[in-house]
Amino acid sequence: MRWQGQKLGVDDTAALPGMERMDGLVRSVTTPEFAGMTFHEVVAKTALNRVPGASAMPFDWTVNPYRGCSHSCAYCFARKTHEYLDLDSGADFDSQIVVKVNVADVLRGELRRGSWAREPVMLGTNTDPYQRAEGRYRLMPDIIGALTENRTPFSILTKGTLLRRDLPLLADAAKEVRVTLAMSIAVFDDTLQRSLEPGTPTAEARLDTVRAATGAGFRVTVFLMPILPHLTDSVAALDHALGRIRSAGAARVVYGALHLRPGAKAWFLQWLEREHPELVSSYRGLYPGVSVQAPQAYRRWLGKRVQPLLRMHRLDGWDEDDHPRGRPQPGLASRTATAPRLGPVRTTRSTASARPSVAPASEPTLF
Repeated sequence: MRWQGQKLGVDDTAALPGMERMDGLVRSVTTPEFAGMTFHEVVAKTALNRVPGASAMPFDWTVNPYRGCSHSCAYCFARKTHEYLDLDSGADFDSQIVVKVNVADVLRGELRRGSWAREPVMLGTNTDPYQRAEGRYRLMPDIIGALTENRTPFSILTKGTLLRRDLPLLADAAKEVRVTLAMSIAVFDDTLQRSLEPGTPTAEARLDTVRAATGAGFRVTVFLMPILPHLTDSVAALDHALGRIRSAGAARVVYGALHLRPGAKAWFLQWLEREHPELVSSYRGLYPGVSVQAPQAYRRWLGKRVQPLLRMHRLDGWDEDDHPRGRPQPGLASRTATAPRLGPVRTTRSTASARPSVAPASEPTLF
């Protein structure tokens, strides 16, 4: 693979704006295999990120080895975080990828501090740790090793089939610490998936990864989110999706309606106008002005539609190993559902034991 790199002290039009303000080596690289994309290698100062307002979340800490994401999902809630780098939340988010090349070494140092209490850590909350760049940079094996060596439980949420590469390592890690895996699959129509999530593996490829992870001994959760009004919320579409998920061996499903944060909202509506103009007025009615959530009436309607299907497909189960802190505490989901920055997530359990969304807070301090 031929990589072209920015030389230190020489201007490069592909270089990330604002990088000159950061200490340490900075290199911007391109390769024909990733046409139209630039990878900005940075030396990170920190690896662990504290989640603001973590009392409403099933985890307090995250690690994000990448910023930006080649999955290019039109609805991605993390898009606005790229604006902190003087980049836009649209095409730049998809094509200008920040790579924290030393993230595992920094993480090891942070985990070895006497003050570290071995709290659960989540990967995949902001941008996907198994996006295509991971095939080149291989940051995750060392991150997994650092967490395992320091007896820190962790969870991974991904759309990436590169997870399969690390299954042996993850199985070994699970002998030492609690490890939970989740696969995100929102769209099961191949044509819609290629349009809405053009950089992601197909639903079938992701289901194959669920099968592989199940075969390696994991109880895999599938995140059926976001469910898109008028596009993926019909009984037929939901039944089809849940049937395929069950056949792949998943233990349970977490679902939620489309959640349009600032940055993501404008980009998604541009996609909608281009691909489904007949739905634009309906979506503007569902998400008027600065609204980020679908109306409560729609979410209740969706719950009544999905929950019987979850029971029918036996995907409404809960196990303590599915949750970074064990069984959720009573009232957790109800607090989460009303928090203004979180999208709604429901399961067939009562409100007292429903799982909250894992959508993270924005991170204005990146390194």
